[in-house]
This record gives sequence, structure tokens and C-alpha cells, in this order.
Amino acid sequence: MHDQVLKINNSVIQHGPFNDRVYLMKLSPEDYGEVPAKIEGIAESNGYSKIFSKIPSSAKDYFQEISHVEEAYVPGMYNGTEGASFMAKFLSNEREKEITADEVEAVISTALSKINSPKEVTLSGDEDCFVCTGEDVQEMAKIYDRVFASYPFPIKDPQYLLRTMQENLIYFGIRKAGKIVALASCEMDVDNSNVEMTDFATLPEYRGRGYSYYLLRKMESKMREMGIITAYTIARARSYGMNITFSRSSYSYAGTLVNNTNISGSIESMNVWYKKLDQM
Repeated sequence: MHDQVLKINNSVIQHGPFNDRVYLMKLSPEDYGEVPAKIEGIAESNGYSKIFSKIPSSAKDYFQEISHVEEAYVPGMYNGTEGASFMAKFLSNEREKEITADEVEAVISTALSKINSPKEVTLSGDEDCFVCTGEDVQEMAKIYDRVFASYPFPIKDPQYLLRTMQENLIYFGIRKAGKIVALASCEMDVDNSNVEMTDFATLPEYRGRGYSYYLLRKMESKMREMGIITAYTIARARSYGMNITFSRSSYSYAGTLVNNTNISGSIESMNVWYKKLDQM
């Protein structure tokens, strides 16, 4: 059972036992004074071990006053002017401790060594990159089910994929010989001119071909056409491949979200990377 998404006043949260957290996904300016205490109440009454918030940096003081700390910072997230602070409050000592800190640090170090070193990836004659439609959701769901033992949002559900396509996501795929072998999505916040590059998945037998890198380039191109200013991602902190993909693509490291997300069967730490799409 996935965590529920709901509104508090004019803000949006996700919470539940699956990720064992409250996630403040979108904080409305008129809610700065009220929402921090409300999400604390939800976390405490449900016994969650983490509160995670993505907020405009102008709201940071409201959270720091109640012992939330900044884990990552993305400049210009909101219309290219105001930054975003990724805030956390841990409600258990176990959740706060990163037991694979050396491995996470090694991934970051390796990724940073590849920064601004693009590679050439081309598709062969039987491969093509495309924008997914409602006709693809059944096949997409099967791919996500194969790739991820668990995921923070219900991307294995075709109806969820269809609904998000109709809302604020564009899914991109690569086909080989008529079969989808890789996927990713752009989750757009058009009002604030930012996009999360997310939901990357390549079937195991097709990895190592640079599909994620290729998809990311195509996604960036589409977002530039739409006038989106800032792109960011929340990547698994122990994934060399994904962190290197973003570093190679000139994304900057913004910070690590400790024990943040239920993905591939367990709670994992995540790295935040960002890029200004209006700066080539």
C-alpha cells in the first residue's frame, strides 16, 4: 500500500508507513506559519521516523525554529530566483544514521570526477526515443515492476501512470525492436518553472548502453522548449550509474537526503543534483 497524497490548507503532503515519513511536497506561501506544526503532529501521531520537506528558502526559518535541518539546497528552484531548501527532522536515532556513509561518499566523489565530461550516445536503426502515451501504460508498468522491488510512488500501476500523464508528467521511453527497454519522466512544476527528472528505469539486460543519459538529453531539450528554468533530480545515493549520468550532464551536487525513500525494497539515502536549463 502506497502512502497517501493530500492537501493541508493550500499545501501538498505525502505520508504513510511505506516511506515511514511525512513528505511536504509543495508549501504554499500562505501556509508558512501553520504547516510546519501540522506536519509534525501528523508524524508524531503516526509514529513516523522522518519529516522531509521541499520548501522555498524564505520559509526555512519556520522549520529551523522547530529543529529541522537543511539536507540539500537548490538555487533558483522557484522561477529562477528563489532557492529550494530540502529540510529534514529525524524522529528516531536509527533513521538519522547513514550506515553506508563511506559508500555514499565514494559515489559522490566518483560522480564529481566526471562532471562536464559528456559522452556520445547514439541509437541504432532498431532503436527510437519517444514520448509515451496512454497506449503505453501497461507495458510501462511491467517495466517498472521488473526494475524496482519497491518505489515511493505507485508507478507499477497503469492507472497511476495514465493519471500523471494527464496532469503534470511527460514520460519518455526508448524502444528497441518495437519493445520498450528504458523509461524516465519529467515531473513539471510549471508555475515555478522547475522540473524533476525522475523515474529512470532500464531493463537489466539493456543496461550499459547509455539509455538514461540519452533520455536525459532529450528530456532537457523538451523542457527548454517549454521555458522551464531549473531541472533537478533525487537519485539513489549508492547508484554510481545515475549519479555519474547527472554529473556528466553538468548537474551540480546539492546535498544528500539521509534514509529518505523506500526504493528497491528498503529505505535508502538520496542525492540531489540540479542544473540551470537556460545556461547551456
